[in-house]
Amino acid sequence: MVPSIRQLRYLVALAEEEHFGRAADKCFVTQSTLSASIQELEEILGAVLFERTKRSVMITQLGRDTTARARAVLQGVDDLVEHARAERDPLSGGLSLGAIPTIGPFLLPRVLPALRASYPSLTLYLREDQTARLLEQVRAGDLDAALIALPWETDGLSVQEVMLDRLWLAVPGAHALAGRKRIGRRDVDPSELILLEGGHCLRDHALGICPVPQGRRRPNPNQRFQGTSLFTLAEMVANGLGATVLPELAIGSEVMPKTGVAFLPLRERQASRRVVLVWRKTSARKGEFRLLGHFLRNALAESGAA
Repeated sequence: MVPSIRQLRYLVALAEEEHFGRAADKCFVTQSTLSASIQELEEILGAVLFERTKRSVMITQLGRDTTARARAVLQGVDDLVEHARAERDPLSGGLSLGAIPTIGPFLLPRVLPALRASYPSLTLYLREDQTARLLEQVRAGDLDAALIALPWETDGLSVQEVMLDRLWLAVPGAHALAGRKRIGRRDVDPSELILLEGGHCLRDHALGICPVPQGRRRPNPNQRFQGTSLFTLAEMVANGLGATVLPELAIGSEVMPKTGVAFLPLRERQASRRVVLVWRKTSARKGEFRLLGHFLRNALAESGAA
């Protein structure tokens, strides 16, 4: 006898929840059904995967190793099914797409209407998070693909560029630079910059365009204020609290403040970020993701955003 696919799914659910009731709910079965299946799996393998008491369940080390292998088997099965479906009807069914907060709210509204019109059978499940966590979920198979901004480490993933997003300096309307049509990196004072919290890739991109003072390794931005979103940063600038760096994609947003802020293009070529779609190189849906990447690029070009 060998384990069934159903038993492996129950194993992964129990390993993640470490609670029979929650794992059963996750699998849409009764607790007794899940418990009996796990016990049968342990008998098939001749090994104890979970230590049980009346009040708790704890996975063993062998259980952790077995769960990791089970995930790989389940991923292979899912890929097999998705490959057959993708060949028959590309960009249909469910697709989980991640997007970082400095891209999702500004890019997706411009392309989703056209995407729905062109591929009505496609159901998108969107998740917004920081880059590191999104890539971790893509690699683990919890997300099919993600929209992120480079530069960032993308080992093991396929990358397709969607657009080049230029970076602009936003300063208060009364700032000394406000009347300039274009500025260089040496005009940027890092001590004035209000940036996003740590973990947002745009923070690193912004610091990358700042001049590095002699004898120091990296710029020192304003530490008194940090924003949680681009909208927050723009409002802080409008209220005279400092300057910030914003992507062109966000500047065109209807909800971005238009009064009290002067937007100045940076003339350096490195003052930009590459918006890309990433997915696992081993994914059976790689052809669909290439198709999606091309679609997004063309849709943005037609909207004037790329």
